[in-house]
Amino acid sequence: MENASQDINLNSPNKGLLADTMTDVPVDSGASARAAAPEGLTLAEEEELRSELAKVEEEIGTLRQVLAAKERHCGELKRKLGLTPLDGLKQNLSKSWHDVQVSNAYVKTSEKLGEWNDKVTQSDLYLSASSTLEDWNEKLTQSEAYKKTQETLSQAGQKTSAALSNVGSVISRKLGDMRNSATFKSFEDRVGTIKSRMVGSRENSTDGLHSPSGAGDQPPQDNAPF
Repeated sequence: MENASQDINLNSPNKGLLADTMTDVPVDSGASARAAAPEGLTLAEEEELRSELAKVEEEIGTLRQVLAAKERHCGELKRKLGLTPLDGLKQNLSKSWHDVQVSNAYVKTSEKLGEWNDKVTQSDLYLSASSTLEDWNEKLTQSEAYKKTQETLSQAGQKTSAALSNVGSVISRKLGDMRNSATFKSFEDRVGTIKSRMVGSRENSTDGLHSPSGAGDQPPQDNAPF
C-alpha cells in the first residue's frame, strides 16, 4: 500500500510510471467479451435465443439420462423373462417386415405387379402361347410313340413286380427244403445233444457242490499221544 500511495502522490518522482504501466493492460468490458450479435438481431433477441438454447441443451441431457435408465430397466426385464438378443433381433426383423408390408411403396408395388400380371395373362401373345402348349400336350399324349412308351413302362413294372414275387417264393421254398433236408436235421440233432449234455453236466456239478464229501462221513482220528 505504501508503494501504491507513493506512486499516486503527485510530488513523487515516479508519478508517471504507474500511468505508463497501466496503458499496456487491455480493458475487458462486457460488450467486448460477448460475441458479436448476428446481423438482424437485437441484444434482447440474442439473449432470449441463448436462454432458450441453454434450456434445450439441459432438456437433451435430461432425456439422455432418462433413456439410459429405461434401457437398463428394459435389459433387466428381458433377462428375467429369459429373452436373448437373438429373440430381440427376430422381433425387430418381424416388425420391420410388417412395416414394409404396410408401407405405401410396398402396396403400390404389389398393385403394379398385379396389374402387369393381368395384362400379361390377358395378352394375345400369352393366350396364343398357352393354346399352342395345350395343343402340343394333347398331340403328345395321343401319339403312338407316347402310348407305346406308356405301355412298355407299365409292362416293365408288372414284370418287375412278378419277378420280385417269384424271388421271394423261391427263397421261401429253398429255406423250407433246407430245413427238411437230412443234413439240417442231423445238425439240429447234434445241437440238441450238445445242449442236453451241457445241461446235464451243469446239474451234476451243482449236486456235487451241495452233497457232503466222503471224508466228512469218517469219524475224526484221535492223534493225541497216550
